[in-house]
Amino acid sequence: MSKLLKSKDMTDPDKPSAAWYAVHTKPRQEARALENLLNQGFECFLPMMEVEKIRRQKVSRVTEPMFSRYLFIRLNDVNHNWSPIRSTLGVSKLVSFGHVPAKVPGEFIHFLREAPPAAVARLFEPGDSVRVAHGPLAGVEGVYQAHDGETRAFVLVELLGQPQKLKIAIESLAVSA
Repeated sequence: MSKLLKSKDMTDPDKPSAAWYAVHTKPRQEARALENLLNQGFECFLPMMEVEKIRRQKVSRVTEPMFSRYLFIRLNDVNHNWSPIRSTLGVSKLVSFGHVPAKVPGEFIHFLREAPPAAVARLFEPGDSVRVAHGPLAGVEGVYQAHDGETRAFVLVELLGQPQKLKIAIESLAVSA
């Protein structure tokens, strides 16, 4: 799932001087930077995606930026005033190499806009190697089988020389290295 937020059309998409750039934001302030840039009349794009996270000992789906601490802005190379971008709340800087702002290919932005929504990024997929990070079985490795509701998972481990299917709290699991 991606979110395209546009402002008043200040740049003509047919003009070659209009290009996309990456904006580096302050930590967890992508939405704040986006809102403030839009309020200033800039055309911006913040791709979003759904992921699974453990919150309050439950697996929940959250929507977060696809690229942590980055959003995209379309600017006119010739006559656009870029100075307000740096002082915008939530913005850290315009990504640049030396003193030259780094352009993002328009095809990349088009791909992100048009791509079908990705499947939810799951914590674990069936068949993943996992390790029990804490608890009485800390250090035991196994194979993730499936979710069991919101707080537990089935893991196949070898105990006493035989495979055993155990129900383990999902927050105590980690991806095995």
